[in-house]
Amino acid sequence: MHEDESGGAHGAVGQMTPSGADQEFLALERELTVLLRRARANQGEMAREVHPDLESSAYGLLIRLDELGGQRATALAGYIGVGKATMSRQLRALEDLGLIAREPDPADGRAWLVTLTDEGRHRVGTVREARRGRYVRQLAHWDRHEVAELARLLHELNGVMAK
Repeated sequence: MHEDESGGAHGAVGQMTPSGADQEFLALERELTVLLRRARANQGEMAREVHPDLESSAYGLLIRLDELGGQRATALAGYIGVGKATMSRQLRALEDLGLIAREPDPADGRAWLVTLTDEGRHRVGTVREARRGRYVRQLAHWDRHEVAELARLLHELNGVMAK
């Protein structure tokens, strides 16, 4: 066994704990827990940077709209994993803040698409650019291939977790 930089002990590959869990999966659980805790805190900070009254949970909706453009509320609810009532409340709050607008879906006049307003697009873009800058500074000592490999592995993990 050896200690990592944070003082945690790691066993040999494939070594089982007394409970029967592989050390690798315990290490994965520990590191994902830390990552997710930090991500939640960062999401709250980024939401406040977009707008001081923006709920942390609504930040992900803005990112989704920034990346994909107009989306139906039902698609957003499915992506985020919330019900219609919760989605409706979040969208109403975002609309009240002037960050999103609803417009008729050109493919189906009975449906509506949620889109970022120009102000919403500007605010989200500013915050995302600042976040990317932080990643670049924090990972400047990493090889670009390592960054790409981490992104690939996280993408793969997200795909598996979505199933």
